[in-house]
Amino acid sequence: MRKYFIAGMILFAVIVGCAQKDTSQPHKASPRPANAVKAPDFTLMSLDGMVFSLSDLKGKVVLLNFWGTWCPPCRREIPDFVKLYDKYQDDGLEIVGITLASGTAADIEKFVKQWNMNYNILTDINSNETQEVTALYSRATGYPINGIPTTFLIDRDGYIRKSYVGPRTEKVFYADFEPFL
Repeated sequence: MRKYFIAGMILFAVIVGCAQKDTSQPHKASPRPANAVKAPDFTLMSLDGMVFSLSDLKGKVVLLNFWGTWCPPCRREIPDFVKLYDKYQDDGLEIVGITLASGTAADIEKFVKQWNMNYNILTDINSNETQEVTALYSRATGYPINGIPTTFLIDRDGYIRKSYVGPRTEKVFYADFEPFL
């Protein structure tokens, strides 16, 4: 009887041990699909006048959002981006908003402050670089960006894992990027 009790206790310990989350290993993302596209690098200007390149975020999970200040659906998802960045920036999430046809840097800065946007917002350096980046992503993915907001989920290795046309919620974005954190 005693050997059955000990065997039962060992089995219980094994089952409990397997059910506990292993925190000793970093979180592993799902394997990259064979047709995954490398996110094209680009250089734009941040609102504080600094040059910003996507390659500066190597090793981060990136939500790259093409948007406009004049776009109601874009405005709808801004509060969710703010919440996501607050919650997950320390885990390696970066959010980058590329403004399209939104006016001067001063106009965009005013909008950003009004909406309490806490993530990277980029604009043109001289004239139409944001349109060039839009075309670059359209060519790379094979799908024209002809509606905003359009967002790309980029993994830590710089591959586009998912794209979205139209606004999404905090819950939807989190479910998709969480495996890559």
